[in-house]
Amino acid sequence: MANKILVVLEQRNNQIKKSSLEAISVAKDFSEKTNTTFEAVLVGGEINDFSSLGKFGLKKVTHFTNTELNFYSSKNYTKIISNFIKENYFDKIIISSTSFGRDLAPRIAIKIDAGIVVDVIEYSFDNGEFIYTRPIFAGKALLETRIIKNLQVIALRPNVFKPSDNCSDNTEVIINQISEIDSSVKTIEVKQASGKIDVAEADIIVSGGRGMKAAENFNLIENLADVLGAATGASRAVVDAGWRPHSEQVGQTGKTVSPNLYVAVGISGAIQHLAGMRSSKCIVAINKDKDAPIFQIADYGLVADAFEILPILIEEIKKLKS
Repeated sequence: MANKILVVLEQRNNQIKKSSLEAISVAKDFSEKTNTTFEAVLVGGEINDFSSLGKFGLKKVTHFTNTELNFYSSKNYTKIISNFIKENYFDKIIISSTSFGRDLAPRIAIKIDAGIVVDVIEYSFDNGEFIYTRPIFAGKALLETRIIKNLQVIALRPNVFKPSDNCSDNTEVIINQISEIDSSVKTIEVKQASGKIDVAEADIIVSGGRGMKAAENFNLIENLADVLGAATGASRAVVDAGWRPHSEQVGQTGKTVSPNLYVAVGISGAIQHLAGMRSSKCIVAINKDKDAPIFQIADYGLVADAFEILPILIEEIKKLKS
């Protein structure tokens, strides 16, 4: 049985990320199943109001602050959080498997000598033990994992677990000002690639492939994404051709996504691409090749020329929204 559960929160631009709210809800469920308590830790950021976290069931958060910690520092974040875990005897550490979490989680696991499982998409509780499920072999199979060690680090795939905000708890906030910072390497500035939604965290994604034929034709993908309030994604072939930035690449060598809606336009469905998006809640495929592999995993498929169907689709969605 767990003694105490800790959620590692992530902030960006002084806002708690949605993926951290998902982690809080999972921690709450863990605590109910094991009859234990849970709390959270945040490093960096200038967040003055944590009260909204109470509706997710979080009753206590410890915030380590220093202006040099506002941007992620692997060395400092690992040291601060690992020491906090050891001092307070937490034995289950829950974090979201974002780029932040994928870098930080294994570092923490090494420092506290814990077992670790990443990219968790499901879990169950059996005979006092948690069983974690994660995709393997590019998403073609699922692996059920038990962590033998009592100390455990669990990294959750973003957009899989729904945040539960039906609580009315008050959140106690403990502020710890950190004075000693390792400044041998520090981040001065983080520039977002664009003002658009990050594909790794979007609820809706519209992705284009080689079927779009040229970079200038991606205005159709962008227009559809705009009317849907979606992020724009791309296949590896498109990124390799220089049509789209790598930050939009979905797949085995790009980003793994789990949106509520994934629209694949002109994407054949190579296994490397499917590995990054097959856990999407609903997949819509548009391709003029009726034998394209993407149709095998699509919930809805449309065999059509993208250049003919996308303008019609965009206009119809605009009408529905007007």
